[in-house]
Amino acid sequence: MHPSRTVLAGLIASIVAGSAMADGVVNLYSSRHYDTDERLYSDFEEATGITINRIEGNADELIARMEAEGANSPADILLTVDASRTWRADQKGLYQPIDSEVLNRAIPSYLRHEDGNWFGFSQRARIFFYAKDRVDNPPQTYDDLADPAWEGRVCMRSATNAYSQTLLSSIILNEGEEAAKAWAAGLKDNLARDPQGGDTDQIRAVVSGECDVAVSNTYYFARAIRTEVEGISDQIESIGWVFPNQATTGTHVNVSTGGVAAHAPNKENAIAFLEYLASDSAQKYFSNGNDEYPAVPGVGLSPSVAALGYFRSDTAALDAIAENTARAQEIYNEVGFE
Repeated sequence: MHPSRTVLAGLIASIVAGSAMADGVVNLYSSRHYDTDERLYSDFEEATGITINRIEGNADELIARMEAEGANSPADILLTVDASRTWRADQKGLYQPIDSEVLNRAIPSYLRHEDGNWFGFSQRARIFFYAKDRVDNPPQTYDDLADPAWEGRVCMRSATNAYSQTLLSSIILNEGEEAAKAWAAGLKDNLARDPQGGDTDQIRAVVSGECDVAVSNTYYFARAIRTEVEGISDQIESIGWVFPNQATTGTHVNVSTGGVAAHAPNKENAIAFLEYLASDSAQKYFSNGNDEYPAVPGVGLSPSVAALGYFRSDTAALDAIAENTARAQEIYNEVGFE
């Protein structure tokens, strides 16, 4: 059990009890697009009496909207689904720092801003999936993907995708720009096809035989374990997986984050909502409802996520990784990775 779990549970219980008759609203700008999140919202509303008003869209649209609204923005919280856009919103001054004992105890330091501007609440590991019948010795590190032994055998998303950008950003941070550029060039040479589609499409390409190894976030595969995903679920047993860099830097993770908006009109309600997202019940629902890894250590995994197993993550600060995003895109462009 996480050493602070008993204290944390008590703190969250007191917050929920204290706001049970709080009344009022919290205005949520969210780029999470999962129907399963409805339970998260309804449970919070039932427990606190606070109504959640939602505006949903992609992160870039929401960031632009908050910028245009300025000090008159009704946003209380901004939720995003990758570190690069979280960092961009922070650079634009769209968050305000909060000092929450609940969140500081619950969320590991590398998954939150050092001043409390934002906090990570769920994780998706960026790992390898491979065809068991065609791959005897799968790659064990991100560097391995650039080895000529994998020429014509790898599938990955476009360089313009945020997941691809933050992965290369982490390599820049951990290994330096020269090594990162060599990696991007080697990976481009090893692609089985031009980058196309989403993460689910990369895994489907392994099943179809178009490539032998694919890079994808864990929750796309875990979803295919839990429910029917065309082109994957009926071939689950033929697919293996590797959590890269377990002996070195740890596996790169993508996160969903939330922060209190700079001009939040309902600041206390916003903090209460973020603290609720760190509770055991909400953390379990991230796993059970959307096949993600919880951000809070010690929270149990859903069966679909547990099937993939535990792993050691890269604990480099997400801010430090995201800061390299623009350079990562430049490197992809320089080596011709589309």
